[in-house]
Amino acid sequence: MMEHVFKKGTSPQTILLLHGTGGNERDLLPLAEMIAPNASVLGVRGNIVENGMPRFFRRLAEGVFDEEDLIFRTKELNEEINGFAKTYGFDRDQVIAVGYSNGANIAASLLYHYKNALRGAILFHAMVPLRGINLPDLSEVPIFIGAGKRDPLIPAPETKELAEVLRAANAEVTEHWGEGGHELTREEVEQAREWYQQNI
Repeated sequence: MMEHVFKKGTSPQTILLLHGTGGNERDLLPLAEMIAPNASVLGVRGNIVENGMPRFFRRLAEGVFDEEDLIFRTKELNEEINGFAKTYGFDRDQVIAVGYSNGANIAASLLYHYKNALRGAILFHAMVPLRGINLPDLSEVPIFIGAGKRDPLIPAPETKELAEVLRAANAEVTEHWGEGGHELTREEVEQAREWYQQNI
């Protein structure tokens, strides 16, 4: 079982927190508090360690994913969520991912691979996880993408491509473009909160 933290909420939703490289299962707890204070929260820690830093899947170089490992880890995470739903008794069909950077990438990979993995997703600073695969039908899956116009790690066309691929799979995608770089800004978290209130 992945290292994790679970907090029971009062609403039917569960926020799945997926940290960036070097983070842990508690890193994004303040985000859940801001975006969906009544929801249950499941924070998980990636099983890969790169130079002492937890991640959700291996990479071959900066921005170059180990695709075989990504597919394996995405399946593993999906099965872990199924197990956590049984252990903690939350509704598996009401899981909304909130991911940052590496965590957003594996959240996107869940959407690319599994039809009912997520009820919705907030992807902060995400890249295209894989190319050349057919996505499941994502009708009725609202997705928020937060991006920085000056993100040195993720070129804008990469984020645009991710949004387009998700839209082509019938997802409802909202993009928010901040003026900053790769860091998470308060502005985009507030935009995500508004989006959550309107869409979930």
